[in-house]
Amino acid sequence: MADDPHPNSAQMASPSYRLAVHDRDFLLSDGMRGVRFLLEFAKADLALKAWGVRSTIVVFGSARIKENGDGEHNRWYAAAREFGRIASERGGAFLEGAPVRDNVIATGGGPGIMEAANRGATDVGAPSIGLNITLPHEQEPNRFSTPELTFRFHYFAMRKMHLAMRANALVVFPGGFGTLDELFEILTLRQTGKSPEIPVVLFDEAYWRSVVNFDEMVRHGFIAKKDLDLFGFAETAEGVWEELTRRGLKPHTDIESLTPTP
Repeated sequence: MADDPHPNSAQMASPSYRLAVHDRDFLLSDGMRGVRFLLEFAKADLALKAWGVRSTIVVFGSARIKENGDGEHNRWYAAAREFGRIASERGGAFLEGAPVRDNVIATGGGPGIMEAANRGATDVGAPSIGLNITLPHEQEPNRFSTPELTFRFHYFAMRKMHLAMRANALVVFPGGFGTLDELFEILTLRQTGKSPEIPVVLFDEAYWRSVVNFDEMVRHGFIAKKDLDLFGFAETAEGVWEELTRRGLKPHTDIESLTPTP
């Protein structure tokens, strides 16, 4: 074996010899789940900071709502698009000589209401954020979120954290399981004091009262009557903005008042 030109070929080819950062099998192993979790946090966090994004207005709603859909779909889509425009123009999404952006539209990055809100920001040349999630039936990002602020997550929990941690406000349009999940996640954080007292506005009161009987929850003692003050309702895009500001949203938030969610 003395004349073997590569006597250490087995060692060089061994997976253990790969640089950890280049070892896909290692990085995707069960033992590295915590590291992958950290990477999903850091990648989006650094990109948002590079763009000066200090705070957001999160918009939830069904991915199944279409611009030219039946029934109320068209109205809901149009209102979400208009709200995206209003919030971007008035909220502080443009730097305008400042070091930070406030109240930047942030959505789940997919179609439907998410597309509409991102589109409204694009209509006025403002940046907006799309926080996509990998699903069994692949969800692609809509074409209106800012490309450099369009992210994809594997972990729902990390996606939710990024949606919540910079949120100055939450606006929820009609939707299904996913929308309800996100809504009650934020309401629970508000109710338990685990998040700042951000305003929450539900669009189309008739829809929300038809699918969630909030008063019945109070009657059974499952929530306190004061918990109903955690959110309000609005029927127009302008009405959403007015309700948010009435509940304390400021167009440009003082940095001292921002309390990131742990």
